[in-house]
Amino acid sequence: MKKIVSVSEIDGEGLLALLGERVTLFGLNYIYTGKLTGVNDTCVLLEDAGIVYETGPFNEKGWKDCQSLPGPWYVQMSAIESFGVLK
Repeated sequence: MKKIVSVSEIDGEGLLALLGERVTLFGLNYIYTGKLTGVNDTCVLLEDAGIVYETGPFNEKGWKDCQSLPGPWYVQMSAIESFGVLK
């Protein structure tokens, strides 16, 4: 059996590495997009945020149907399944 016996904590990984970027968050029920401007233990803050109802092809520049959300928008960390810079 092989085991991992050493664990290192690296600062600036995950969502923290994407601060300032326009990110896409795939959640339990919805897809959110916006500029990631805040991260804490329970939620993330998106500016110029939108909810994506239809993605269209991922290789195209824009979303097929993305509706703007009013003002800054918070998303619970517990609802995020995956994230990254997509469009």
